[in-house]
Amino acid sequence: MTDKNIYAGLDQLGQQTDPPTRPEEARLETVPNPHPDTLYLARFVCPEFTSLCPVTGQPDFAHLVIDYAPAARLVESKSLKLYLTSYRNHGAFHEDCTVRIGKELAGLLSPRWLRISGYWYPRGGIPIDVFWQTAHVPEGVYVPDTGVAPYRGRG
Repeated sequence: MTDKNIYAGLDQLGQQTDPPTRPEEARLETVPNPHPDTLYLARFVCPEFTSLCPVTGQPDFAHLVIDYAPAARLVESKSLKLYLTSYRNHGAFHEDCTVRIGKELAGLLSPRWLRISGYWYPRGGIPIDVFWQTAHVPEGVYVPDTGVAPYRGRG
């Protein structure tokens, strides 16, 4: 049986929630890791991430893969989804979006390890792939390939 008290303070889970319009308005929420003594990998994949070019205002699209080895806390997935959606109207370069998301999650979770892989679709014929991680992969953790092919039409 699950202790409902561990979910107290989660304002978005199980509620009708309007998506935030800017990353600054988004609220990432966490829950206790039920296995804090176990080294394992959690992966979130967002194949339809969208932001805006800060110069032209045109949409930019990416396939994000977020891998992390949790410590005491897990990111609550609905809050992560809403947080990522908040970039839809946010103007920033690919590098800024990718690294900012990684740093925000690392600061929130203090994981054993975190990596974000941003595979950006081409703009002007050039794809920009951005990778950031907190440290070396911990010994003993299984990290599968991201499953995103190098650019050849990204399909």
